[in-house]
Amino acid sequence: MNYDVIVIGSGPGGYVAAIRASQLGLKTAVVERESLGGICLNWGCIPTKALLKSAQVFEYINHAAEYGIKTAEAEADFAAVIKRSRGVADGMSKGVQFLMKKNKIDVIMGSGKVKSGNKVEVKAADGSQKEYTATSIILATGGRSRELPNLKQDGKKVIGYRQAMVLPEQPKSMVVVGSGAIGVEFAYFYATLGTKVTIVEFMDNVVPVEDEDVSKQLLRSFKKAGIEIMTSSSVESVDTSGAGCKVQVKTAAGMQTLECDIVLSAAGVVANIEHLGLEETGIKTEKGKVVVDEFYNTSVKGYYAIGDIVGGQALAHVASAEGIICVEKIAGHKPEPLDYNNIPGCTYCSPEIASVGYTEKAAKAAGYELKIGKFPFSASGKASAAGAKDGFVKLIFDAKYGELLGAHMIGANVTEMIAEIVVARKLETTGHEMIKSVHPHPTMSEAIMEAAADAYGEVIHL
Repeated sequence: MNYDVIVIGSGPGGYVAAIRASQLGLKTAVVERESLGGICLNWGCIPTKALLKSAQVFEYINHAAEYGIKTAEAEADFAAVIKRSRGVADGMSKGVQFLMKKNKIDVIMGSGKVKSGNKVEVKAADGSQKEYTATSIILATGGRSRELPNLKQDGKKVIGYRQAMVLPEQPKSMVVVGSGAIGVEFAYFYATLGTKVTIVEFMDNVVPVEDEDVSKQLLRSFKKAGIEIMTSSSVESVDTSGAGCKVQVKTAAGMQTLECDIVLSAAGVVANIEHLGLEETGIKTEKGKVVVDEFYNTSVKGYYAIGDIVGGQALAHVASAEGIICVEKIAGHKPEPLDYNNIPGCTYCSPEIASVGYTEKAAKAAGYELKIGKFPFSASGKASAAGAKDGFVKLIFDAKYGELLGAHMIGANVTEMIAEIVVARKLETTGHEMIKSVHPHPTMSEAIMEAAADAYGEVIHL
């Protein structure tokens, strides 16, 4: 059976690429070994946000008296929270099934492997194999939880993010190794439901890819919420021979032993590039990633790669954008290459984190002279009314031309606010233009206008 495009993997990179290919008139198939929607819909972005929403609702109820509401003592039903999350994920996966049918995309269930001559071999669950051909083959196989050499995951006491979403019962205590997005989101979720959580982070700051001011604010907010944080520390070993876990942590002050029920390894993700036929086909890899050009061509003509298996940020929205650009180029269109310096990053703990572009440190290192504006939510009327005064908006401008170099936000709903900055940067908006763009009152988004005004000495409400 011949296709114009075969996509291996149906995550947010693969299924989006397949739909765009079909829209452009290309006969398309998707190969998927597990569930349509990939990790994002089934075990990542979507079900984790469902868990976090349950935690947020529980937090609201526990603080209802602060809003003048009397309630009985709330109790979290952990099994029901997990069940709701799985239901949300299942619904989204069914939605992708509908989109495949709507766009007349063939879904081939099984493990795909590329072969020379524009061929894909698919091994089904029953062991049977079938070969397909396509003019263009797109690899979109995503990533999985990174396993550290001294922190082997057994799926029971030492777990990755997949097990963290479906634990049979809530642990009384947990050590989270790593404070990136995955680590801090699960730390917030479990701590809010009553688990004693300790975060161990190797770097000097939590959420180390973020601006240092954001890291410091999250540290304060998490400590206030009762989460213990150990920075500049590393887990050396875990003893799981007893009822729980004994975690040996190396700190600046020496070795410490932490005892807990569960250890969650949240040390990032690794690309799924094994057993894909890359070596046999001659597709070049480097440092565990497939090497591609700006339009996602691999080193072998007719084979492409997108998403977590190529360089760039390992984010769902990046994979989707890459998929669309890749397919439009295949179809003969003239898409712009993706600007990886204008990709928003969002972390959905509480308070939320959202950022795009240069951090203050990176902008200085790049040689820019800066104007920096910062507006705290403690000065926001909407934040005060909502009872969500933690956090701020920080904007970084090039002093010479007024270019918006970066934005860093921490607070309630900032993951919904960052898109304004992404559009502004795409349109090369200056600081003065942002100040003169009237924002509605009262909203959290006013903090963006105020932060821009602060950078130019025009802030009103500080």
